[in-house]
Amino acid sequence: MSSSSFSSFYSTWFEQLNQLVQQLSAAPRPPTTHDQHQDLEKLVAKTLIHYTEYHKVKSTEAQRDVFNLFAAPWASSLERSLHWIAGWRPTTVFHLVYTESSTLFESHIVDILRGLRTGDLGDLSPSQFRRVSELQCETVREENAITDELSEWQDGASELVGDCSASVDEKIRLLVSIVQKADDLRLRTVRRVVDLLTTQQAVEFLIAAAELQFGVRKWGLDQDRRRGRFG
Repeated sequence: MSSSSFSSFYSTWFEQLNQLVQQLSAAPRPPTTHDQHQDLEKLVAKTLIHYTEYHKVKSTEAQRDVFNLFAAPWASSLERSLHWIAGWRPTTVFHLVYTESSTLFESHIVDILRGLRTGDLGDLSPSQFRRVSELQCETVREENAITDELSEWQDGASELVGDCSASVDEKIRLLVSIVQKADDLRLRTVRRVVDLLTTQQAVEFLIAAAELQFGVRKWGLDQDRRRGRFG
């Protein structure tokens, strides 16, 4: 797959994500029947499969040209500025969960004080909060360890100049491995957060995550067009 081919894949994948989010948004929440609950579960699974497919293709691209993933010509300048090892930072997920939970909690505060359960992200149980916090701490540790690996790789980057071909190839393979570890943590974090949530909460989380991605991309592309960087 060439650089332009991956850009084309990303464009198609992004549009399909938009369609999935429309389906998630249109689904009844909370589900009131067994069939509605099953439909929501299928949509959540379908969305996770979509993210998995992206990372599979990205892994192949990393082996073909890992530097292209860092350059990310398909992304806006804003998106690239927010990247952590050729993608989004895994711990962003937890900030999103806490923000969405707080916003929904405040909007339902009267109902909650009356003892009514909303079942959404604003209605996370103490047990769910504890497990999310534990997962956040674990993810921070893994994220920091991968960051350290990249720093070590960068410290030895000068060796790329003038080294023999075999040595350079080994350095590039190591960088590919670092990117794949980062992507594995990204995907694993999303899956584990979804596992901590109810189906309704998982739907709301996936919608919020995608809408954040859509918003950042749209704003970034708009700014780039104003600067003449995108046609």
